[in-house]
Amino acid sequence: MEYIEKLGAAAKQAAPVLADCGTNVKNRALSEIAKRLGENVDGIIAANKLDIENAKKNGMAAAMVDRLTLDEKRIAGMAEGVEQVVSLPDPIGEIMGGGELPNGLRVVQKRVPMGVIGMIFESRPNVTVDAAALCFKAGSAVILRGGSDAINSNKFLVNLMRGAVAEYGVPEDCIQLVEDTSRDIATAMMKLNRYIDLLIPRGSGRLIRTVIDNATIPVIQTGEGNCHVFVDESADLDMAVNIIDNAKTQRPSVCNAIESILVHESIAPEFFKKLDERWQGRVAVIGDEKTAANIKVEKLADDADYAAEFLDYKLSSKVVKSVDEAIEHINKFGTGHSECIVTKSLENAGKFQRRVDAAAVYVNASTRFTDGFEFGLGAEIGISTQKLHARGPMGLTALTSYKYLIDGNGQVRA
Repeated sequence: MEYIEKLGAAAKQAAPVLADCGTNVKNRALSEIAKRLGENVDGIIAANKLDIENAKKNGMAAAMVDRLTLDEKRIAGMAEGVEQVVSLPDPIGEIMGGGELPNGLRVVQKRVPMGVIGMIFESRPNVTVDAAALCFKAGSAVILRGGSDAINSNKFLVNLMRGAVAEYGVPEDCIQLVEDTSRDIATAMMKLNRYIDLLIPRGSGRLIRTVIDNATIPVIQTGEGNCHVFVDESADLDMAVNIIDNAKTQRPSVCNAIESILVHESIAPEFFKKLDERWQGRVAVIGDEKTAANIKVEKLADDADYAAEFLDYKLSSKVVKSVDEAIEHINKFGTGHSECIVTKSLENAGKFQRRVDAAAVYVNASTRFTDGFEFGLGAEIGISTQKLHARGPMGLTALTSYKYLIDGNGQVRA
């Protein structure tokens, strides 16, 4: 049996045992994970340091190195995310509907675990813990395939979590890491429909498209974030600059950071003056000719630039004539993630929220809030940019399915 099939078979065997665990057992095991994260900060940082050193040797961009890095604060945040999952209601066993039929059959629709979930993701090792905790609370085994950049961090974290759940009698194979990070193994995992019930890619647009093109398992698209802020003609320009600065520069390497701004032509000169004063060249701008007339641009933008997810201190810009033109541009180039309008116009705010096709549509707030933790869902497994089954930040219920339970007393169909 091939390596990846062995992982799949082990997860399939562990899944029913985990599915039958009560909420108390799951919560105690998760609290043990959070505790061990706090107790092993030095070990986690040491493992992560190996990954950072390798990343720098390989010429990884600074923003991506930041995405890879774990420190005391981020590890504490990971532990807090796990404890938030503990505090969330357990969706498993929820009665979703049902009743008694005229023939006496009692039908109940009940929420159940998905079974085995596969995760394919890139550099961020915090995803390893977030994904494992959510899948575990939702009663599903998980097979984690992180990027080679974070392999040392991921090995340490997964071994820590496996030990924690085993202490409470849960099979450690309900949390597994694909330690072979070759492309061939990743492709084989995408076709492991005999064992994996749902596959979730999280990372770059290229990764997500590769999974969609190759998988024979149902896939939820997550993460690709070509997010925009539109500065309307009635906007408070200081507010607009603050929102754009936060949405671009707080963590430029994450999917809810903005990659493009749209500016109403009537306020473009004053707005770009304020933005230039704030950034002073810290963020590279690629824009149309009207943008270039107001602020220094790296080059004139084309469609490829407007479709790009830079994940860096760079963004595209376009000056538009109306909210309708902004909406049209966003629906053409956006990825369905998070979009924002800065405006004082209730009419334009309403139109923007109704017509923009995205999982999260903001008025006068940074797109950086599109996050399961910020939305009160606890740690998230990803942000779905599709419309079937789950959309937006995916918490516990997005990782479940349901079954019908039917009780009778001898009924047969005529």
